[in-house]
Amino acid sequence: MGMASAAAMSASIPASSFLSSCSGPKIPSTADSVILLWMAGGMAHTETFDPKAYTPFTKGVESKRVLSTFPKVPTAVDGLYFSEGLESVGSVMDRGAIIRSYRSADLGHILHTRHQYHWHTCYEPPQSVQMPHIGAWIAKELGPKNDVIPPFIALGQRFTVGEAEELKAFHSAGFLGGEYGPFLIPDPSAGMQSVRPPQGMDINRFEARNKLYKELTNKSPMGDLGSDYQKESLIRSMEQSYRLLNSPEVKAFDLGDEPEKKYEQYNTGRFGLGCLMAKRLVQHGARFISVSTEYEPFLGWDTHENGHLRAKGMKQLIDRPIAQLIKDLEESGHLDRTLIILASEFSRDAILEGRPGEKVKDQVNQPDVIEDEKFYGMHRHFTDGASILMWGGGIEKGLVFGKTAEERPCSSIEDTVVIDQIHQSIYHALGIPPETHYTIEGRPVYTTPDGNGEAIMRLFGKDTTV
Repeated sequence: MGMASAAAMSASIPASSFLSSCSGPKIPSTADSVILLWMAGGMAHTETFDPKAYTPFTKGVESKRVLSTFPKVPTAVDGLYFSEGLESVGSVMDRGAIIRSYRSADLGHILHTRHQYHWHTCYEPPQSVQMPHIGAWIAKELGPKNDVIPPFIALGQRFTVGEAEELKAFHSAGFLGGEYGPFLIPDPSAGMQSVRPPQGMDINRFEARNKLYKELTNKSPMGDLGSDYQKESLIRSMEQSYRLLNSPEVKAFDLGDEPEKKYEQYNTGRFGLGCLMAKRLVQHGARFISVSTEYEPFLGWDTHENGHLRAKGMKQLIDRPIAQLIKDLEESGHLDRTLIILASEFSRDAILEGRPGEKVKDQVNQPDVIEDEKFYGMHRHFTDGASILMWGGGIEKGLVFGKTAEERPCSSIEDTVVIDQIHQSIYHALGIPPETHYTIEGRPVYTTPDGNGEAIMRLFGKDTTV
């Protein structure tokens, strides 16, 4: 089961001294739940939500001329344009906001999982303790909305693909304990299999194994694998899974319950069905849900060649289900208290690798002159500008925040945003004070490094920081 695998992942972390916690005065919340739509692999901002001058493919075109390989299309917000293929997402932007000035950290050599670790935990790897995923922080601070539904659910990412161990490193509750780790569902279409005993195992055998697992957890062999706190948290995570197994709420994971027409509106693949499951889970009281297009090296948004065609295919995967998710949550009355975020670890460019002035080793062989269409697109990693979209949860509707340059380098040039601000803005929406921290091995660990993250109050219709 998903929770068990997540708990085992956390239990393998070396023992830490869980000493004390501290948070500041409560602040009013504008959201109760979060859905993170994760564009894994590096989504090019100029090909999606921040298009630049369109250069169609012709043999002999210079790479330096290529800024966007799609024409612009209008959105529901006057003056806001997206890239062709994202018309459905554009149609719901009057319900949300866009940040066009996100800048990824300079972590040296570009490595997707290093940047993904940083985005999801707010801490640059490596760290002396295992840092919790933002979903784990939220699960810990707010607890479940529904005692049966796991407070942190991760949809769409397998751990049998390339860089699996690195992916596991941030899909974790870290020092917070296994009970706050993600309930993992790699394939949303098989969601019910994640909340049932393994095929061929009857309930009596499952209960016997569950009892034995608890006994083993409390015996000495586990002593080298975690502190008493971690072991107790691991047992609680198993108890949570067991409650779900025996609850009518388990139907939230059954996409077969959806009317066929609604199912097909979302059915663009695993990501689309993940959006459908996210909708169902929010309506059943889930606290934090991530839906990933999945990171697998050289696939998905990780476009090292055939960038134009790959981006076209990825848009077809995400466009309709994201818009449908927004509309359905709005119709059911859940959007106002659900914060939805769309983001990626960094962006891409046709010729620049890294960022201006901090160029790193080229990882893609991009010719100066394009003769073969497979070289037409955004194939190099770009960390100096990217887009993040937000809906619901108190976010100002129709807001366009920040700006990138119209000519290469298409860097952030106005109201630059970094990850600390994104995390603190999410915590602010949920009413989690910025002073929140735990003391681990004598070291205070805040939700953002040193507690310095500041919410972007403009996202909430205000002009000051907290």
